[in-house]
Amino acid sequence: MRVIFTGGGTGGHIYPIMAVIERLKERGISTNDDILFVGTQKGLESKIVPAAGVNFKTIKIQGFNRKHPLKNFETIELFFKATKRAKEILNDFKPDIVVGTGGYVSGAMVYEAAKMHIPTMIHESNSVVGLANKFLGHYVDKICYTFDDAAKQFPEKKKLVKTGNPRSQQVLGLHENEIDLQTKWGLNPQMPTVLVFGGSRGALAINRIMLKSVMELSKKPYQIIWATGTYYYDAVEKKLKDIDLGDNIKVLPYIKNMPALLPEMTCVVSRSGATSIAEFTALGVPAILIPSPNVTHNHQMKNALDLEKAGAALVIPEDDLNPNNFVSSIDHILLDEKYATEMSKASKELGVPDASDQVIKVMEEISR
Repeated sequence: MRVIFTGGGTGGHIYPIMAVIERLKERGISTNDDILFVGTQKGLESKIVPAAGVNFKTIKIQGFNRKHPLKNFETIELFFKATKRAKEILNDFKPDIVVGTGGYVSGAMVYEAAKMHIPTMIHESNSVVGLANKFLGHYVDKICYTFDDAAKQFPEKKKLVKTGNPRSQQVLGLHENEIDLQTKWGLNPQMPTVLVFGGSRGALAINRIMLKSVMELSKKPYQIIWATGTYYYDAVEKKLKDIDLGDNIKVLPYIKNMPALLPEMTCVVSRSGATSIAEFTALGVPAILIPSPNVTHNHQMKNALDLEKAGAALVIPEDDLNPNNFVSSIDHILLDEKYATEMSKASKELGVPDASDQVIKVMEEISR
């Protein structure tokens, strides 16, 4: 099966595609030559996709500017140029199907494919549907989604298929070589442990609350692995140099193979992007979620509330975050084994262990 995948800007648009690509190759459905990823030169995809050895082409496009509406004339002009470039790519590659995950680049690519009567589908990984996917819902053959709230935002009910996030299935395969806490960091594998992180670069709000709470946390009968993010690590280390953290807190810049560490964790503290949530729920790890307020349509808060409603997470809005509710939330999960077990069970029920295969099933059906 020849496939063009398209999406860009954020990890939530890229990682689901990368998971499906990996699974297509594993199952022998597509070779590397049968797969093309179309993104933008400025987006995160321009680093992630070529580094994974996946064929990659770019289209120049930009989003609508809400602050300066006059700039949107340029945006519209770029969109029409982008559809022309999309047509060239489609004619050259001749895909059996085009799959979009969001971002303006997928808007141009999937729209043009639908116009050319090439089978098309989109995948929405967040609980708030992005503008590109809302627009494309009218044109595509199928709409795959992760959160039930997302389904309510598409009027095209007959096209909807709940597949979950493909990253869930990928993570289940990645965690097989679990990290030994004692060998790696001298931690006690029998002791409850929380992982605190804010992504590869880190999250300022999470690092700030850790700095305010670190003295109290150092006295607790549980362990903390704090990944500050590469961007903030030096600044955090400087502020901690005169503080005795004891043996129960490990401070690191970043953890490369996060899925290998997650099964060892009693709980995680993090933002609530779609990729992170797919990882936690795949493995059934309870979460304390501090949604980023700096995202489109506040979708991280909606993602987080969906998990909280299911009993799989506690949510602390960034504006309400303080040492009292932060430490007490960690205590609540790590010091109450029954509660942690219930949360873990609720989390696992949200995970979709065969999400990539479900997406591929839809792809095969419509590409016939």
